[in-house]
Amino acid sequence: MPRQLGELEDAVMTRVWQWNRPVTVREVLEDLQKERSIAYTTVMTVMDNLHQKGWVRREVEGRAYRYTAVSTRAAYSAALMNEAWSTSDNPAAALVAFFGMMSAEQREALEDAMRVVQRTDPPAEPAAEAEPAPEPAGEAAGEPAAEPAAPPAEAAGDPEGPGR
Repeated sequence: MPRQLGELEDAVMTRVWQWNRPVTVREVLEDLQKERSIAYTTVMTVMDNLHQKGWVRREVEGRAYRYTAVSTRAAYSAALMNEAWSTSDNPAAALVAFFGMMSAEQREALEDAMRVVQRTDPPAEPAAEAEPAPEPAGEAAGEPAAEPAAPPAEAAGDPEGPGR
């Protein structure tokens, strides 16, 4: 299960997710410096830590690395929500409390998401590719099933079978 990102890790990952392309430490540094004073080595360490934790992959380009997000921000948020929900001793009550905290806009987003999930859920019936088992003659019309066939030994005229 994912751990929540720290403040600086989140600030770095936010840029990686928003830009949605391979980024360098220098690019992230320059963007972060618009908001705060931060050293190149600090950003480099954070990005290396994110790589070691599996949040980003990196490829060498010249003398630098280019970092790419391994998953989306939505997947990260979903994993955090799932982890928090699964630790509850009463998941239904936790959901009710969570829904009660939602704004009208969030509830609308939830309803939209549920419609998407319901459209993509596979039907509860067996897969269409599977051939149904043939029905014995007469059963489809509501008639009783025919008696089972004789065991192979009787069918072959076994002298020890019935009638002998």
